[in-house]
Amino acid sequence: MAHLVGLIVSDDDAFKKHFGRLLRAGAIPVSVLDDRVGRDGTPPDLIIVDTRGDASLAMSSIERLRGSAPGAGIFAVATAADPEVILQSMRAGANEFFTWPPVEETFHGAVRRTAARRETAQGTRPSATTLVFFGAKGGAGTTTVAVNCGVELARLSKRSAVIVDLKPGLGEVALFLGVRPRYSLLDAIDNLHRLDREFLKELVVKHKSGIEILAGSDQFDRPGAADAGAIEELFRLLARQYEYILVDAGSQINSVTVAALYTADRIFMVANPDVPSVRNAQRLLDRVRQLGACGERVRVLLNRAAEPYPIPPKQIEAALGHPIHHTFPSDYKTVSTALNSGVPLALTGNSDIAAQFDHFTRLILEPDAAAPGPQPSARRRVPGLERLASIW
Repeated sequence: MAHLVGLIVSDDDAFKKHFGRLLRAGAIPVSVLDDRVGRDGTPPDLIIVDTRGDASLAMSSIERLRGSAPGAGIFAVATAADPEVILQSMRAGANEFFTWPPVEETFHGAVRRTAARRETAQGTRPSATTLVFFGAKGGAGTTTVAVNCGVELARLSKRSAVIVDLKPGLGEVALFLGVRPRYSLLDAIDNLHRLDREFLKELVVKHKSGIEILAGSDQFDRPGAADAGAIEELFRLLARQYEYILVDAGSQINSVTVAALYTADRIFMVANPDVPSVRNAQRLLDRVRQLGACGERVRVLLNRAAEPYPIPPKQIEAALGHPIHHTFPSDYKTVSTALNSGVPLALTGNSDIAAQFDHFTRLILEPDAAAPGPQPSARRRVPGLERLASIW
């Protein structure tokens, strides 16, 4: 999927906040720059220009932006649909025109058109696919799912892939893969100005499966709130180096995980079939929607599922208002043996759970092979759900 880089040109903080939310709420992931160009000198793909004030100054700004970013989609925003202002905007180089505040559906349609033009542009490199794994609670198996999916992606696709451990202090990705990293995520975000291909090679560790690991921080207070912008920039830079980016985001909603969610092509919510996990998953899905991270990107994964289910999958789907995308069986012995040995499930031999990771990863590589059913538009009451609902 296209991953766009956006720039908002305005002196109005409310304007910037509104369009920042719109850009991050659509089906196309958009990273918002603080400066006119990225740290690596890359111009933005999409620029929103506020023309509500001095129109002539705004038109000059559009002309300059068109000259510095000839391939960008430029959106002009005015107070009213004045034919003269529309004509001036188009002559200056704008692709789209909106009145303030814009109709969201129309705005997202314009973003999709910009993404389509970018993907069909001659010489455009295929964009990276960013997959964020987020747990409904600690111990749900988020790292297990992320690590084994990453290993399978690298093994099956033979394409460049990196897994990023976002958890401060207690990240386990490197441990699960049996590697000893010299550097961590902090070395990357503290040196964004020099994060080219060669420097990145020094920071990551390559596993024998082909997946590369950017290890978690050993500091409990970093990455923190002050690092959120650097994290979003890091993912944009990684997208220029890798075809697949996997993120173990833990189970806490904070500014760092929100930055990861905004950049995600798909968000995998890992839950277990028990009351605390389902309750948390329901709350987190609501929070993701409130944050503006598009709900179309979310997929629910049910981990450690074995009959008889504490809560049947149909009741879980009804409680969440979201279908279960994939189910992984409960196999404590096999999983714990793999974790303790530092050898991922895909490389330990035949097992049902290894086969499930193989199937799940193939669906990521070929999403049209077996797409899940349509999402329910509203939560439904089913027999036995009243007790669950009363708990939260």
